Amino acid sequence: MFETLSERLNGALQRVTGRGRITEDNVRDTVRQIRMALLEADVALPVVKRIVERVRQRALGAEVARSLNPGQTFVKIVHDELVIVLGRDQTPLRAKGRPAVLLLVGLQGAGKTTTAGKLAKFLAGGATSDVLLVSTDVYRPAAREQLETIARDLGAGYVRPEGDPRSIAAAALDEARRRGSRWLIVDTAGRLHVDDEMMAEIREIHAAVELIETLFIVDAMLGQDAVNSAKAFHDALPLTGAILTKADGDARGGAALSVREVTGVPIKLVGTGEKLDALEAFVPERFASRILGMGDVVGLVEQVQRQVDQEKAERVAAKVKKGRELDLEDYKDQLEQLIGMGGLASVLEKLPGVKPEALAMSGFDDRQLRRQIAIINSMTRKERRNPALIDGSRKRRIAGGSGLAVQDVNRLLKQHKLLAKTMKRVSKGGLQRALGGMMRGRGGVGPFGR
Repeated sequence: MFETLSERLNGALQRVTGRGRITEDNVRDTVRQIRMALLEADVALPVVKRIVERVRQRALGAEVARSLNPGQTFVKIVHDELVIVLGRDQTPLRAKGRPAVLLLVGLQGAGKTTTAGKLAKFLAGGATSDVLLVSTDVYRPAAREQLETIARDLGAGYVRPEGDPRSIAAAALDEARRRGSRWLIVDTAGRLHVDDEMMAEIREIHAAVELIETLFIVDAMLGQDAVNSAKAFHDALPLTGAILTKADGDARGGAALSVREVTGVPIKLVGTGEKLDALEAFVPERFASRILGMGDVVGLVEQVQRQVDQEKAERVAAKVKKGRELDLEDYKDQLEQLIGMGGLASVLEKLPGVKPEALAMSGFDDRQLRRQIAIINSMTRKERRNPALIDGSRKRRIAGGSGLAVQDVNRLLKQHKLLAKTMKRVSKGGLQRALGGMMRGRGGVGPFGR
């Protein structure tokens, strides 16, 4: 989400990074570039003005002048101001009462229904039966069916009372109490724009149930429009937080940087993909670090623990430890899990010092991952477990089955062979020697291919 903003901010900060002395001219030029980067990211104008003015004042103050490394101090100032704008501290969801009732509100198309399912999985983990879902959307024909399908896939509870939205919400609360549910998540209808009728309906639902959280679902793609609608909802309802959706797309990041500053409502969670486990806590300091290219290693570790199949990972680790060669089944499992984590770009943005353009320059992206999976899917089980069997005629058959060229099959096999050799060296305790050999042997088809 922050790719363009990160690139522009890093470009601006490079003007002062490493300098032993920063002049007023340096500060003025860098601050101007920061202002342009924020405006291009569709950050609300009042927010841009406040950020820029605070950065300018601190950069011209004694904090930088007395620093042994003024350039790094300037970068820290920008980082600190981004943290302030994003909300300073993480604000977790409240869990008071039984059931704890969460109301999801927002415009049509923001992703409320899908977020309801993600929220159920996020809150309950493996005990999704403790969650009860209900939709009060009586206008969109497939809304209630969609939520029911999501609940069924999760193993969560779903209730479908009849009547108007207010009576549906009240009946769902009674049912949640009867079942002893830990959580009740209430999905609401949206509109294409804010109107009096929608606000009146949501206020009635709000009054009908004892809420612990009223969460505004904000589409990260909307920029300043998202902030305007958040303010309208907050004026009508006592919002307790926001959930940012579609953060894995090409959104410019303006909504994330504006919502808290304009409305005072904290962003509590962020949706990072289409799958129901693609929801993570919003930690301002981590996101500020990601914007400035400092990575988020803690967030990456948490994501791996949450989304990676531990059984498969342990099986691969056991193979490596015993010096056994990884077959193409293992390789395919790793590719699929990487895609499940949001793809290469999503993982790399959380690693410090890795620039987004490095992935583009490598020529290796998520499309390449999916192509490699298609090639492996076109093989027989015997071929996946013993790639040495794959001769010229088999390569042509596999290429035809995957819709790709024989050269693509050759590239995959060469890459897998190099990876298997590297893992064997690692198992013998030669990690440094293995990595050195891997780099020497890349020839354009190493870990990221070409």
